[in-house]
Amino acid sequence: MDLDLPDDVRALQAVVREFARQEVAPVAEELDREKRFPYELVAKMGELGWMGIPFPEEVGGAGGTTLQYAVAVEELTRVDSSVAITMCAHTSLGTQPIYLFGDDAQKERYLPDLCAGRKLGAFGLTEPGAGSDAGNTATRAREEGDEWVIDGAKQFITNAGTDISGVVSLTAVTGQDERGGKEVSAFVVENGTPGYEPGAPYRKMGWNASDTRPLSFDGCRVPAENLLGPRGHGFKQFLRILDIGRIGVAAMGLGLAQGALDEAVAYAKEREAFGQSIGKFQAIQIKLADIATEIEAARMLVYKAAALKDAGRDFSLTAAQAKYKTGRLAVRAAEDAVQIHGGYGYIEEYPVCRFYRDAKILTIGEGTDEVQQMVISRALLAA
Repeated sequence: MDLDLPDDVRALQAVVREFARQEVAPVAEELDREKRFPYELVAKMGELGWMGIPFPEEVGGAGGTTLQYAVAVEELTRVDSSVAITMCAHTSLGTQPIYLFGDDAQKERYLPDLCAGRKLGAFGLTEPGAGSDAGNTATRAREEGDEWVIDGAKQFITNAGTDISGVVSLTAVTGQDERGGKEVSAFVVENGTPGYEPGAPYRKMGWNASDTRPLSFDGCRVPAENLLGPRGHGFKQFLRILDIGRIGVAAMGLGLAQGALDEAVAYAKEREAFGQSIGKFQAIQIKLADIATEIEAARMLVYKAAALKDAGRDFSLTAAQAKYKTGRLAVRAAEDAVQIHGGYGYIEEYPVCRFYRDAKILTIGEGTDEVQQMVISRALLAA
């Protein structure tokens, strides 16, 4: 078993790490405080090819691997979660549906701009009554001639309301299936389509420099060719997207935990109490040792999930385990980092304060911890 990262992954890791330190870190606190979307950083990441890492070059992507993508997300989140989730949601959720299920015309129309970061993609699954219960979709689409008319609402949607937002891939009920249940289909809706309105951004606990808002659809007409994949396959398609997305969010949890540890170690070396650095006290050492060990274990899960996907093997269970593990770890690591900082950990000028606010969503978004437990236990019981 080779536990070393391939050379191409290590090379990208080094470049993204330097970018995060030199370009993201100096402005992260200001972006968070002003709740300002990082347009300049997104543009630079697009120019570097990072907004389309796991997609083939023939569709405009960078031709990279899922492992490269996960490592890039990890390194960005190590410094700032808002920048990382912008890239992560765009890639895993906004662009993947079109790449996986779109026809040649849809791919040709949308993927070059999405992969280059000139446009952002969003993913519309969650609704007021359909979060963990994703099958309870209420948004509807009816066929009228050569158009589909969409009515409904989505919530907690990332990347849909910026100046560079391009499309949202969403689910809608299009009729009844053969068993009398809901027939759910997927559609691509372009920003600026009449009847489609991104709502006001949410006031959030964290991820303040990212774009999150509700969406409304009122008589929104899209051409018939905007149907994404076969009619009635939307629910199954989007469950697959969630599996893929969990790798990215797991990488975020890993990166946030590592960033919190980085800050805690640095502070423990420089802060003095009772005549010596606090890092010499066992109480501090125990916290650092526990988190460092948990991070290494979590990293193996995240990288394994990415490697399984790259190998074309079943990765659903490992991705759920990685997401479950890293979300909780991120919360714990951020909390311990704040504790080690003492009163300074509660002050916004210190990154651990932002990390603490950013961490909690990682146990909720992309499937709550409870959903991950269901996915994991069902896989075990089905074996």
